[in-house]
Amino acid sequence: MKAELVLIRPDWPAPASVRAAVSTREGGVSAAPYDTLNLASHVGDREASVAENRRRLREALRLDAEPSWLEQRHGANVAHLGDAPRAAGADAAVAFERGQVCAVLTADCLPVLLCDRGGTRVGIAHAGWRGLAAGVLESALAALECAPEELMAWLGPAIGPRAFEVGDEVRARFMADDAGNGVAFDRNQRGRWQADLYALARRRLTRAGVTSVYGGGASTHAEPQRFFSYRRDGVCGRMASLVWLAA
Repeated sequence: MKAELVLIRPDWPAPASVRAAVSTREGGVSAAPYDTLNLASHVGDREASVAENRRRLREALRLDAEPSWLEQRHGANVAHLGDAPRAAGADAAVAFERGQVCAVLTADCLPVLLCDRGGTRVGIAHAGWRGLAAGVLESALAALECAPEELMAWLGPAIGPRAFEVGDEVRARFMADDAGNGVAFDRNQRGRWQADLYALARRRLTRAGVTSVYGGGASTHAEPQRFFSYRRDGVCGRMASLVWLAA
């Protein structure tokens, strides 16, 4: 029996022309440890399994074209879909035309979906701690070429602060940029820090002028039945977050 593909629909007041979804790990054909809906081609899964999983995703979302899969590098480069040539590596994408599907792959890093209130442009960012520190959100916002007060963001599933332990060097990097980031770090009994990616992203969005921010609060690490988690499992699949303008 074909397993049902399970998707998350963002809970944000986006215009009707904006479509978005996040996959879970349920509904694919990949074998362990990629079970089952792995959508990444770079993690060691069988190519045929990834291709079938991507086909199922397109079918479930009724997409006319393949999503624009990025070569993610934990940086701040932005791919402008429809432009050629495209950046060799990017961790964010924007689209101004209908039918162009922005997508990022994650398994603990934070996917951030973006759109304008008029429903004329969309964007997405792969925002792990390295990407956040590098300015991937600010780069994506700039690429949307829109006043920040006209934008809204939705924070998808990422590792929660109870599971995300980091060292002094990570906290220091954020504190050097903005001392207010201290609210996103709690010292633990091992003398290290529990970091809150959601809080860091919200602060950066707010500082950039985006005040309409939704989502957040899930933990990929805490829900093994729903989500892949690299920190929990090491070798694992990847979920996809997607946003596009309806054709």
